[in-house]
Amino acid sequence: MERVKEVRSEEEILVEYLRRAYHAVDGLWFMMVEQESGFDRALELDRRVWEVLAKIEARKARELMNCAGNSPEELARCFGLKLKADGQEFEADASDEGVRFALRGCAWLDLLRKSGREHLAVRIGQAICMTEGRTWCAEFGGEYEFEIPVMGCAGLRPSEGFGPQAGPGGSEGFGLQAHSDRCHMLFARKG
Repeated sequence: MERVKEVRSEEEILVEYLRRAYHAVDGLWFMMVEQESGFDRALELDRRVWEVLAKIEARKARELMNCAGNSPEELARCFGLKLKADGQEFEADASDEGVRFALRGCAWLDLLRKSGREHLAVRIGQAICMTEGRTWCAEFGGEYEFEIPVMGCAGLRPSEGFGPQAGPGGSEGFGLQAHSDRCHMLFARKG
């Protein structure tokens, strides 16, 4: 019996190609700076790059999704677009209190694993993911606070050593376990 190959559209192939190039350039420039100036310097420059990139991403997502306001639903749609562009699987829940994202796996952690650099994931995640989230909050009128109640690459709950304490509206509502590749991101409305 002959196997039938999966048929993909040119658009799917193009998206995969561009995503791979995007991931590669991020990793390559980081490693080049790391070779020249050390890991800490590379991580600080990476954090600054992602801070600016997150502004660009948020503004472009607002434009593409036709979202002019700061509602939790608009934030969910726009940040969801960013996650989809990263190749990330997720679930989102928007309510009056804010937006919760439950990510299945992590495309960036997968890349670190493939390159044998998984041991750096927690430091990178704490710097980059937190910077991105806080920047998205600022781009949505400064009306939200960002936290990662469960960080998959750390395999830790906040009480075990990372980030703010998960409280009401934190990770409990996702029904997921710590010590997995899953992340829970929370954009909580202030006040």
